[in-house]
Amino acid sequence: MSPTGRRPPFTLHACVLIALLAASSAPTPLYPVYQERWGLSALTVTVVFSAYALALLAALLTTGALSGHLGRRPVLIGALALEAAAMAALATADTAGALVAARVLQGLATGAATSAAGAALVDLDPPGRPARSALTNSIAPAAGMAAGVLAATLLVRHAPGPTVTVYLTLMAVFLLQTAAVALSPETTRPHPGAWRSLRPRVAVSPPARGAFLISGGGVVAVWALGGFYSSLGPAFVHLVAPQAPRAAGGMVFFTLTLSAAVTVWITRALRPLTATLLGCATVPAAVALSLTGLHLVVLPAVFAASLLAGAAFGAVTRGSLSMVLAPVPRPDRSTTLAAYHVLSYLAMSLPAVGAGVLTQLYDLRIAAHVYAALVALLAAAALLPLAAAALRLRRGPAGGDTQREQDRVVQCLLRTDGVQESPEQHVQRNIRRSGGESAGEPVDVVLDVLTPPLHQPRPSTSPVRVQQRDAARRQGTAADGTEPRRQGVVQ
Repeated sequence: MSPTGRRPPFTLHACVLIALLAASSAPTPLYPVYQERWGLSALTVTVVFSAYALALLAALLTTGALSGHLGRRPVLIGALALEAAAMAALATADTAGALVAARVLQGLATGAATSAAGAALVDLDPPGRPARSALTNSIAPAAGMAAGVLAATLLVRHAPGPTVTVYLTLMAVFLLQTAAVALSPETTRPHPGAWRSLRPRVAVSPPARGAFLISGGGVVAVWALGGFYSSLGPAFVHLVAPQAPRAAGGMVFFTLTLSAAVTVWITRALRPLTATLLGCATVPAAVALSLTGLHLVVLPAVFAASLLAGAAFGAVTRGSLSMVLAPVPRPDRSTTLAAYHVLSYLAMSLPAVGAGVLTQLYDLRIAAHVYAALVALLAAAALLPLAAAALRLRRGPAGGDTQREQDRVVQCLLRTDGVQESPEQHVQRNIRRSGGESAGEPVDVVLDVLTPPLHQPRPSTSPVRVQQRDAARRQGTAADGTEPRRQGVVQ
């Protein structure tokens, strides 16, 4: 498919991700409405929130690799149709039990759809821009959550029947997207094993395990912080400023998600390792500012804290996804992306339920302090492996120009057994393992996936590509899989 032909399907799948995450965050401004109507406790609200996240995890564990076997398109069509049904169930829910059931249905649909849509974005990466899918997979969730919270907040304030209108609107969007996906081309070649792929499992492609270990702690910290704002953010705003308008509860989470989306875009020129480091370092400041707003009863401080939390979320998400996805071969990308989402949503849901339990047993003030301390400790612990990797990168080879080496390639990678190896060693190992064909994308983009060199132009053919081409020639095929043209023979 030509680059021009790739653009509309890429945009469609990005819009699918945005709509899915918009639907996931739409209930956040509505939780105070549900609490007022049905007398729900803070624990019940976190259960409703976590029911969605845990159902999403179940879908990721079972259907994360399904689109690689059946194709992206059939999985997306079924998941989007189920998402539309979930919106109808949310629109008609009149009890907490019905709300939980609708959110479970939504989580199942979202888990299947996000894995397939995210993998389709990777399939559609243009040859000259191998990092576009990682950037889109990072920015689309934050942008979608921001759009969903803003739309729901406006409807709560201005529209009649806000708990119905927002879901019916989203249902129409998903039905349109179902039709659009049905008319779009398939992005991968299906292969057998669909039933076997449904066995619950978490699989991270071997080339990505080092990056997953380095960045995993930061992912847990920022998603746990996002879970607090998503589930208990409106209640926290009411605790700080009881006289604030109801819309303020939704706007604090909107501030976080909008900040995250903007940060993903701003940090696209930073090295993924640098972005992840900065994001983790921002988390303690965000939680400290949030508690300051609580103690001083200053609502602007809470919004400033959510702004910092969003910046941390966006930077860590952009950096960690870039590090994890860059070295993964195409057949393993959907399962690796699903494993990333499993970690994310576990970190988002389980601590939120714990906060709900603490609020029920004590009060929200105590729960907020415990939660803030936990998140700050997680972020501090996450800084250790990131700083170690950055230090190894900065040292570079003895006697070399450290800055130039940083701008060129990553100097060391972590293998799954913790042994350091150079990029050339990594490529040779992948070539040997796959019988002459590279097992993934060029490894010089694992931690440097978006940044061009500052001091010298990047060569048109990297050493990695040369090795891949030479290995393919030794097998008697060209780098693109076709028979090579022989000298002196008329083809």
